[in-house]
Amino acid sequence: MITKMKMLTISGPKDDIDRMVDVYLSKYQIHLENALTELYGAKTLRPYVSSSPFKEYLERINILIDYIGPDALEDVQNVEENNATLETIQHLIKQLEKDTNPYHQKVVQYQTVKDKKQESLDLVKPFENLDYPLEKILKMDSIRFRFGRFTNDNYLKFKKYVYDMTASIFIECTQDEKYTYGVYFTPITSLQRVDAMYVSMNWERIFIPDDFTGTPKENKEKLMQEINTLEKHITDNQEIINKILRPYRFPIIRVKNRLEKLNNHFNIRKYAALTHDENVQKETRYLLRGWMPSREAKQFAKETDPDPNVIVIVENDEDEKEVIPPTKINNIGIFRPYEMFIKMYGVPNYKEFDPTWLIASTYSLLFGAMFGDVGQGLILALVGFTLYKQKQMDLGGIIGLAGMFSALFGVLYGSVFGFEEIIPALWLHPLTAMSTLPFLGSINTIFVVAILFGVFLIFTTLFFNIYNKVHEKETGEAIFDRNGLAGLLFYTSMIGIIGLYMLNQPLPATFLLLIMFGVPLLLIAFEQPILARIEHIPRQDGGKGTLLVQAFFEIFEVVLSYVSNTISFVRVGAFAVSHGAMMQVVMMLAGATDGGSINWLVVILGNIFVTLLEGLVVGIQVLRLEFYEIFSHFYKGDGRQFINHINKN
Repeated sequence: MITKMKMLTISGPKDDIDRMVDVYLSKYQIHLENALTELYGAKTLRPYVSSSPFKEYLERINILIDYIGPDALEDVQNVEENNATLETIQHLIKQLEKDTNPYHQKVVQYQTVKDKKQESLDLVKPFENLDYPLEKILKMDSIRFRFGRFTNDNYLKFKKYVYDMTASIFIECTQDEKYTYGVYFTPITSLQRVDAMYVSMNWERIFIPDDFTGTPKENKEKLMQEINTLEKHITDNQEIINKILRPYRFPIIRVKNRLEKLNNHFNIRKYAALTHDENVQKETRYLLRGWMPSREAKQFAKETDPDPNVIVIVENDEDEKEVIPPTKINNIGIFRPYEMFIKMYGVPNYKEFDPTWLIASTYSLLFGAMFGDVGQGLILALVGFTLYKQKQMDLGGIIGLAGMFSALFGVLYGSVFGFEEIIPALWLHPLTAMSTLPFLGSINTIFVVAILFGVFLIFTTLFFNIYNKVHEKETGEAIFDRNGLAGLLFYTSMIGIIGLYMLNQPLPATFLLLIMFGVPLLLIAFEQPILARIEHIPRQDGGKGTLLVQAFFEIFEVVLSYVSNTISFVRVGAFAVSHGAMMQVVMMLAGATDGGSINWLVVILGNIFVTLLEGLVVGIQVLRLEFYEIFSHFYKGDGRQFINHINKN
């Protein structure tokens, strides 16, 4: 269901906002609106702009936590929170930094040197196959050189089309998945032309420092040895810091959690506005506006009432008519996973009713009818509920409940892992149960039941839509809309006439038929002109001809949509039959139908294949029925979701 909301205005001295949020507001859920936008036009308002004092200390505490390491923190993940002040936090951090700073500075120094050595190594390593001292290359007088690389594709083109045309010698050094590294030599007199030809093949030059001596390989080995020594120095100092900080890991994590909370609360300021009117007040005050669940709003106002620095105004419903509250969905545990589907389609607006319970019941029921098997259903239920419990996956909860209904229909169908002889069918076997209908002859019973259930659901959703429109005080749409009373009368007439025809009963007179079908369709087709006349709104259509053409296509679309929506539920029976047929094929391949020995490996693999493939397809098809054949009749889903800005910014 949708939680009832109240709009709050919270005010107090500018510098008291952090205390108010920490002491009071942090206990509640509130969806904040931008106060400047909400109170647009007030000349005394300005943004509340300031920098967080907590961000710096949060960065510093994270540096200390990195030294402790994740292994040492496994036993402090659920440490209790505290209400330490910023002064207390500062004292702890400064003391720990004082104890560890000599070693931390060494780590920083060694790391800086190591990074530079690593840069040099990355430069020289691709040229390690060049067996010639670098200092001699650098001192050549008449010859110039260029270290660099081609992409592998460009290198092949260079060798094929360009190399023989250049006055240069290219020495290939190393090659990786993307680049070919090397160095080319050319006389000074040809340098400009050769450089241009190499660049034309996307040659990327690499500059080798002048202080290198010896071959690239010798430099590589020397640098690697120096890096290893630096890494040891870094590790030794990190271990010393770890020993110092490890006994303080509990207070350190508490401080981090507290800083994150305070920093999160500080960010509330971006929704606040500052007001200062010298004619009314002498001090600058903050203003916060937001939506809170009605029960919490009353409790929050009551709790803050004794505090002279916090003023809370809870607005009446009459004052909220111009602003639509955000939607906070609140359902019992068994329905909660299905809120995922509701949010996929669109959150209900505040005036709609929450259809989570409807999709939860119909989705599970339709899935079970289309995928009825005791064994496969129980496996789906086990896997789904395990994922929901251990991984908190909403989809797991949906699969679990759908699996339970699958097992229930498996009992009704008499199917256990595809075997139909283990238990008797309490209702019917989808493959063999047939019914005889007038004019249609013999037809599978499950198809008939699926259509009848679809008709029931369409009727139900039409009633929901009429209720919604009346509740939203949209009486005109409740009467004239295709999914309103006019649509309900037309669909009732259509189903009634089809029923009489199928039962070979006499039909009403032609005049009565024209009234039954004509009046609702005309009301639907001319809904806009009728509402414009009732509400005294000037018409802006293109004339009578355009109106008649629109009316014709409106009637055609209404008739087609109701027929197609009803027939769509045939897929429920089709998948039930398909599931039985697929399992029958598995049984045939396993030799379970000819009385011989059963190949249990085929049975197991076949059940796994059918469960995965058909379970996925059926799940998607049921969701399609929900969105297109059920929701389309009554649900808009144009609301905005409630966000608790105290815990999420």
